[in-house]
Amino acid sequence: MHRFWRALMLIATTLVILAGCSSAPGQGQTGSASDRSAQGVSGDGGAVPSRKVTKVLVFIEENHSMRQMQQGMPYTFHLAKKYGYATSYFAVSHPSLPNYIAIAGGQTYGITDDDSPGSHHLTGSSVFGQAIREGKTAGVYVDGMPHNCAVEDGGNDYAVKHNPWPYFVREERQCAANDVPVGRLTTAIAHGRLPNVGMVVPNRCHDAHDCSLAVADDWFKGYMTKIFAGPDWRSGHLAVVVTADEDDHSSNNKVLTVVIHPSQHGKVVKTRFDHYALTRLYEDVVGAPRLHQAASAASMAKAFGLPIG
Repeated sequence: MHRFWRALMLIATTLVILAGCSSAPGQGQTGSASDRSAQGVSGDGGAVPSRKVTKVLVFIEENHSMRQMQQGMPYTFHLAKKYGYATSYFAVSHPSLPNYIAIAGGQTYGITDDDSPGSHHLTGSSVFGQAIREGKTAGVYVDGMPHNCAVEDGGNDYAVKHNPWPYFVREERQCAANDVPVGRLTTAIAHGRLPNVGMVVPNRCHDAHDCSLAVADDWFKGYMTKIFAGPDWRSGHLAVVVTADEDDHSSNNKVLTVVIHPSQHGKVVKTRFDHYALTRLYEDVVGAPRLHQAASAASMAKAFGLPIG
């Protein structure tokens, strides 16, 4: 009789365990808030930290050091402290243009000025062209630019030296289709159509080149508010990076670089990076070969623990 009851109790216990394991992934959303938190749902807009990063969108500010950005951009630095930032990220040169070319092309091509594409016909590949060749998407959203892939200054404080894609002459058609005025950014955010390799270039006021860091901070906040509400962020697939092209010659070219993704929780990374590490991050996300100096650059994905591969 005792053996019978022991066997019966064992069968009942086994059935309870099996019932608890039978729910498929994602079916636990009807549980408590603490249950949902344990399953990885957190952050602005309900993004899912465990999802693989398939999209990187980079915002570039102008001519301020890390310390200046920390003090003058309170919203941006709030996100840095909430998510993650690098304490030893350096631009590679002065003035502006070689830094943008370095990010986009993995090298400066020997450029030491801010001249237009008419003076610099670069025949190499950019990270944007690489993404498209890998069957992925690329896009540059340029504030104040009068028309797609504009090769001269104009419009509303548009500076072509801050827009690297028009310099890569073998990618002219791709640039003409995907290097667009910033008005297209809001639509892309709202419909979950941000590119795998993306860059946002503010105009000379909104990037703090000609206006204050406070103006730049407010402009960036406006777009981040939309991003946090958008499907790309909520999917967990989008990482946003904020950096500056260079400092103002005051801090050995050290700039604030912020990584915003639900996998980041107050991450402070001391690894030494430069703009070629950003080139590499773009390439790692789309599985593209590394361009030039990106081949030896430190891995931002590894240092920040971003879920890429």
